[in-house]
Order: sequence, then structure tokens, then C-alpha cells
Amino acid sequence: MEGEKMELISGQENEGIEKLDVVTEEEKVDGTEDELRRLLLPDPQNLPPIPPSAVDANFVKYFAPDFMKPGHDMYIYRHANGLCVVGIASTHISLREEDGGIKCVDFNVGKTDRSVIKVMGKRKKNAQRLESNSVLCKVSNIDNVYGIRSCVKGSLLEVNERLIKHPQLLNSAAEREGYVAIMMPKPADWLKVKDTFINLDNYKKLRNIK
Repeated sequence: MEGEKMELISGQENEGIEKLDVVTEEEKVDGTEDELRRLLLPDPQNLPPIPPSAVDANFVKYFAPDFMKPGHDMYIYRHANGLCVVGIASTHISLREEDGGIKCVDFNVGKTDRSVIKVMGKRKKNAQRLESNSVLCKVSNIDNVYGIRSCVKGSLLEVNERLIKHPQLLNSAAEREGYVAIMMPKPADWLKVKDTFINLDNYKKLRNIK
């Protein structure tokens, strides 16, 4: 009789231990699911009020204020793969409202028309090697013509041909659809020039942009 009681008590204890083990495994599962939810569904209060654009998400923004001449403010957006999108900043002298904005874009810079050279293949055949002070194109408003320079030493992969027929893109979206060219500098050349540029925050402070 006593032996049967001992077996019953032992069985109850084992059953209790098994239940504890089950609860522990369930808690582990719940904890893992909570962690996944936290990672996949972040707290809305921690999200930015406006989602970042593709440019903000994929490029680091650099600026070259007064590049070679006063008022010639340029931007360089650098992708992680090394590509650099080059264009005129919104504070470039050619975009002044009193001059009516840019009316014409010309990629014929003397001996070379940048818009007719097509780069081909992985080796970037036909890519032009430019210096940082090389002229990419000329833009003009009512009174003046301005040379737009490449800012970085490297291979010119493409120019924004849309600007030829739609120069107004520079007035309305100079830092987006109105980019001027795409360059590929060598890593060593990029490191040499990188520290001469400033970041977005310092550019805004310099030009008093809010």
C-alpha cells in the first residue's frame, strides 16, 4: 500500500515537472515571437514623420560650396558602390530667381560633346576620364553662361540628356531629376577629394537653409 502511494506521489511530481517544462518552452516561443515583432514591426512612435527618399536611403550627400568660383555650389551624392551623382545645388548662382532661372543646357564643351559619347560594357568602354575641374556642361539664364564642373576626378559614365530638352528640371528639381552627370572616381582619388567637401548639415548652416 505504501509502495503504491509512493509511486502515485512520484508520478504526480513528474507530471508537475513536465508541465513546468511545457510552460517554459511556451514562454520561450512567446519571447521569440515578441522579439520578431519588435524587429519587423517597429514602434510607430520611433518612425520618422516622412519616410526617407531613395536618395536619402542609398546615397551619402556631400556639397562643394563656391566650387572654383563664388556662388558655384555643387552637390555630390555618393553611393556605396562608389558611383557619384553630380549636380548643381539649389543655392547655385545660376538658379537665382531674379535672373529667371536656367533657360538652356549645353553639353558641347568645345572639342567634346559630352552627350554623344556612350559608355559600354563592364569595363566602361568609351568613358571619358575627367579632372575635378573639367566642365561637364554649360548652363545659361537670361544674362549669363556658367560652366558646371565635375567636382571629382574619375570616369564620366553618363550625362543627364533630359536636361537638353527640359532645362527647367534644374529650376524645379536640381537635386533629383535635374542631376547633371554620373561619375565613377577611383577609390584613391575619392579619398583625396572627400575631405574638401562638406556634409548636408554644414551646407545648410553655411547657406542658412532651414
